[in-house]
Amino acid sequence: MKQAGFMRGPRERVEVNMSGREKLSTVARLFRLIFRDNGWKIGIVLLCILISTLATLASTLFTRSLIDKYIVPLLGSSSPDFQPLALALVKLGAVLIIGVGVGYAYNLIMIYVSQGTLKTLRYSLFEHMERLPLKYFDSRSHGDIMSVYTNDVDTLRQVIGQSIPRLFQSLVTILSTFVSMVALSIPLTLVTLFIAVIMYFVTRRLGGISKKYFTERQKNLGLVNGFIEEMVSGQRVVKVFCYENRAIERFSVLNENLRRSVYNANKVSNIVMPINSNLGNFGYVLIAVIGALIAISGTSVWYLAGADGSLLTLGTLVAFLTLQKNFTRPVSQVSNEINSIVMASAGTDRIYSLLDEPKEADEGKITLVKEGNCSWSWEDSVTGKRVPLKGEVSLKDVDFSYVEGKQVLYDITLTAYPGQKIAFVGGTGAGKTTITNLINRFYEIQDGVITYDGLNIRDIEKDSLRRSLGIVLQQTHLFTGSIMDNIRYGRLDATDDECIAAAKTACADGFIRRLPNGYNTVIEADGGNLSQGERQLLAIARAAVAAPPVLILDEATSSIDTRTERLIQSGMDSLMKGRTTFVIAHRLSTIRNADYIMVMERGRIIERGKHEELLALKGKYYELFTGNKITG
Repeated sequence: MKQAGFMRGPRERVEVNMSGREKLSTVARLFRLIFRDNGWKIGIVLLCILISTLATLASTLFTRSLIDKYIVPLLGSSSPDFQPLALALVKLGAVLIIGVGVGYAYNLIMIYVSQGTLKTLRYSLFEHMERLPLKYFDSRSHGDIMSVYTNDVDTLRQVIGQSIPRLFQSLVTILSTFVSMVALSIPLTLVTLFIAVIMYFVTRRLGGISKKYFTERQKNLGLVNGFIEEMVSGQRVVKVFCYENRAIERFSVLNENLRRSVYNANKVSNIVMPINSNLGNFGYVLIAVIGALIAISGTSVWYLAGADGSLLTLGTLVAFLTLQKNFTRPVSQVSNEINSIVMASAGTDRIYSLLDEPKEADEGKITLVKEGNCSWSWEDSVTGKRVPLKGEVSLKDVDFSYVEGKQVLYDITLTAYPGQKIAFVGGTGAGKTTITNLINRFYEIQDGVITYDGLNIRDIEKDSLRRSLGIVLQQTHLFTGSIMDNIRYGRLDATDDECIAAAKTACADGFIRRLPNGYNTVIEADGGNLSQGERQLLAIARAAVAAPPVLILDEATSSIDTRTERLIQSGMDSLMKGRTTFVIAHRLSTIRNADYIMVMERGRIIERGKHEELLALKGKYYELFTGNKITG
């Protein structure tokens, strides 16, 4: 039998150069997304807003005619004729009905746009998340990631559905109203502009302060959600170690931080509207006083008239006061929406922060193909011929660090020939699981090379590489669905018969058939209706149905009792027959028949050999197996 030896060769350093790119602000990117997917709908909304605004403006300007052309003449007439007034009111009513109709229409359209945008964002987040490397999830709370999907995305709902159309409406209102005010009275327009400028700077200043607090609020909300998710998933551990009081104390601190950040954010933003409203009221009174003085004086100099040279009449003053409200109201509307606008800005930052995370790189060009029940091959790019995949895995001078500057593996060199069973043993943190994570490219090595049948695994497509590796993880995870669906997760095109055969190989068929609905039994809450051992058996069956040339068993029997372990040993031997197998085990009795055992300590292979050879060395393996420490 070939030996797993020290295959040393020239070092190969792989360097990844990532070029940065300039990004638009997250809010600009959100707007680009909205217009990209809803261009014609936004066009209709803009048209409806324009019609609605002009209808409102027409009703305001009608006030001037109502007073100057109808009410004042009728009051001075001995035989008033109300027919012209009635006709004018009917026309005004028709205009207002049109305004109400288009207003209802664009609000309906914006609901569709907002929900469509949220749907797109959720899909983009999930699609992108599924292509992120494992290190992203290892360094972040799962609850915080969930908060992006729920809280941060939901903050955009009101902004897209209400705030954006109001911004459009405000712009159209400001422009049309400004033109109308200039036409009615230039000096009163200048007063209105002065008040509007003050309102703008107040809103901008307080909005900037508020955004900082809203960003902190979204961050603290994510921390609270993450902590709750940890406590719910780990409730059994909480109970076992009586951690309830400590958990409550920690939650109290996080909850208080969230309360404080929400309070600070709302404290600042909620004063914007009262300030702007009072400034608007002050401007209204000021214009009323100045306008009344001008109207009473009857002065006809050009600088006190409107753009058309007309004098300031009572009707003009009343109309202008209404226009002043219409001009300052958009600023007040923006300040009223500042909570949702700033909150959405903070949420948008977090959404695009996730979307900007670099995807898992895959420069592989070689595809591994499953041809028969247990046969795999790859295509030689030179000859174009299919080459059978044997399952030889080799590591040469491999160094690895999860975090730069903190190396965890040193000069790992070994070869597993086809059909060999290679076992890794050692203390916790020795680097056993890390090696298997490098073989399937969950992480990328910093130095050295890993080959698969002589192919550098960097040249193999990650999807096909991982499909060719049957993996049973130490922590099993089952999905909501039937037993059959969960076994088929190992190979989606597997038939029912193949899934049943895999279950028999893993000795899971017996307990499955005892379930109420057999293979159609629905698994709930990550297999909460199954024992831990039964869940582990299903994970083994899932690997078996994939029929891979290489198996990785990371404590595959850790959750199975000794009796069950004996029952499945023959099935495991059958599963491993003819396949290259990497086994990580704390129960050393389960790997006595391994072809070679790698003893690891602090990221290095310190001993290697067969069971008897390692015992004869009376080194680290001897200590682990016998529990007797060698001295001298």
